[in-house]
Amino acid sequence: MQIDIITLFPSVFRDYLGSSVLGRIQEKGLLVINLHNLRDFAAGKHRITDETPYGGGGGMVLKPEPIFLAVETLLGPEPGEIDKNDYRRKSEIPIILLTPQGRRFKQEIAEELSKEKRMLLICGRYEGVDERVRQHLATDEISIGDFVMSGGELAALTIVDSVARLLPGALGDESAAQNDSFSTSLLEGPHYTRPDQFRGWSVPDILRSGHAAKIARWRREQALRRTWRRRPELLLRAELTEEDKLFLRILAAESASDNRNSI
Repeated sequence: MQIDIITLFPSVFRDYLGSSVLGRIQEKGLLVINLHNLRDFAAGKHRITDETPYGGGGGMVLKPEPIFLAVETLLGPEPGEIDKNDYRRKSEIPIILLTPQGRRFKQEIAEELSKEKRMLLICGRYEGVDERVRQHLATDEISIGDFVMSGGELAALTIVDSVARLLPGALGDESAAQNDSFSTSLLEGPHYTRPDQFRGWSVPDILRSGHAAKIARWRREQALRRTWRRRPELLLRAELTEEDKLFLRILAAESASDNRNSI
């Protein structure tokens, strides 16, 4: 997979992208990440990328010209040879604008994007981007949550990280990504490692039993319990076995009993 990122601050990305899992994925040749400074595509001596908004108001708005030129230069064909009013519909490569107004990013979208051979991320900044970028260039708009940050750089890193770990061969354990929280519509249960005793707190006996089937069931029930308590709405779209449903009925009975005892 190839990911191109258009940003005013490429230095924000370098340390994180070169570290840990992302660094290893790139070393394996599974992922190529190219950073592009938006100022390199701005005209004039001062390489201006933003202007005050028409109609007044606070903040600055990213200009359309450098963003369009950046995308057209990276994805082709050469500037001037395309139908500029139809570029968004012609592109077979996702051109994603990172904005609080976009669709909410979640695991299903990460899985969807992981099947692409290439995608391009546009990091917004300041008050936002010229609306013509949204109308005539971006093929998708993504938000990582209902909050506002200074720019789209951290959102881009979030998407790159979550998508990259889903690439075939990216992780040492091929089942690891499949068992992550949200991949199964359930939150992950608790994890433990050595030492088995720490400040008087013990690792559950079941995890030291060596009984693979019982450990697997315990982990499943812990995931169900945690999801029930913290994100119960996720259970509505989870694939549940009859054994899972029985366990959820037990949790419901426990919850009803606790509520009665608290009255």
